[in-house]
Amino acid sequence: MLSYLKGQIISITNSNRVMLILDVNGVGYEIQVTPRLVKNLNNHQDKIIQIFTHYQLREDQALLYGFTSLAERDLFRHLISVTGIGAQSALALIDTLGLAELVQAIITGNTQILSKTPGIGQKTAARLALELKTKLRQWHQLAKIPTHQTETTATLEIIEDLEITLLTLGYTPTEIETTILKLTQDSQLNQNPQVEDWLKQAIALLSD
Repeated sequence: MLSYLKGQIISITNSNRVMLILDVNGVGYEIQVTPRLVKNLNNHQDKIIQIFTHYQLREDQALLYGFTSLAERDLFRHLISVTGIGAQSALALIDTLGLAELVQAIITGNTQILSKTPGIGQKTAARLALELKTKLRQWHQLAKIPTHQTETTATLEIIEDLEITLLTLGYTPTEIETTILKLTQDSQLNQNPQVEDWLKQAIALLSD
């Protein structure tokens, strides 16, 4: 319904949630944003700004969530499509990790990074990776989202090659997804660029 709003900041309040009031042609819109976004607005209090929005209608109220970019808004929508991930958890993930690192963590299955977010445990992190890895891998390439180097150096190419090889060997997609999630938690393996070593460990896990 509302893709973005462009106007002047009237106020920013921070109690349990960070709320921004934006004056758009004399109408004040109340928008929930992340603390990360507010930091980026420190020097824009008297200027016209553009906020990309997600409109959510509940039985008792209408809510607006605001983002710095179209890509960040679209990532939020991907996140809330996952069972058990509500708007507040999605905002917390974006605020804690940022766009590039969050996308990188999901598509490489790095649950250790994802679980740094308050309220996101290992099981929820694993669910995020399982449900969104393929979608976000395609989306971030189409949207030209830059990847951010995190503590894991496992490349997407290694993981893609591993998936193809395991499928060829007859393993099911579910078995492969679960195994790769386990492998990406191995800090030593994440420093290893040899797909053959990844394959050996994957087969060892699948043979247990």
